[in-house]
Amino acid sequence: MDNYSREPRREVNAGAGLNAFLGRMYGYMSLSVLVSAFVAYLTMVPFRAASMAFVSAHPGMVWLILLLPIALSMGISFSATRNPAGSFLMLMVVAVIYGFEFSLISMAYTAANIAAAFLSSSAVFITMTLMGTFTKRDLSRAGSHAFAALIALMIAYIINMFLRSAAITYVFSFIAVIIFTVLTAWDAQKMKAIYVNYGSEMSVGGLAILGALQLYLDFINLFISFLQIFGMSDRN
Repeated sequence: MDNYSREPRREVNAGAGLNAFLGRMYGYMSLSVLVSAFVAYLTMVPFRAASMAFVSAHPGMVWLILLLPIALSMGISFSATRNPAGSFLMLMVVAVIYGFEFSLISMAYTAANIAAAFLSSSAVFITMTLMGTFTKRDLSRAGSHAFAALIALMIAYIINMFLRSAAITYVFSFIAVIIFTVLTAWDAQKMKAIYVNYGSEMSVGGLAILGALQLYLDFINLFISFLQIFGMSDRN
């Protein structure tokens, strides 16, 4: 009788722990998106003139904006479970920088394009995270293929920087949507599996920050890809 009463309690506690972890991870990810959106709004509306003047006066800042988030993301990946507080701070800095970058990119698009891209990326993101969290199917093979395709796409993007073909960019945007759609589901499933298997051996807060970073990067890449699709469709 005593053994029977204990088993359900262990299952409930495990489920509660997983739910708390997922809530924390998606909370950090949502906060990152909100910070980026707020910074983008400030840059595009009240401080638009000052931001443009600053960028024009410091052209080297473009490289800092492009490279610093990559360095910070690598720092989070290596230190998240050892230093959750520092990793959280780096995540917020990444969100601020990307918010500023989004504002510069978004100035080339209409408000309708931005709204459509945000709604589309949100719908895809929510659908795929739910699928990744609850599906019983192992997505690791699909995720590995998508990651390999992402590397190939990045190389092709670099080549197209010299070709400057709008048609190629348009096609690449559709490919990027497919890739990050798969990666979103895979990352959601992967972070759940890491928590279930190793959550007791590492900082849960740090693990949640690491997962939030991966999902945040998936979301912003979906957003940028949809923005390019809607923007270039209008011009055509």
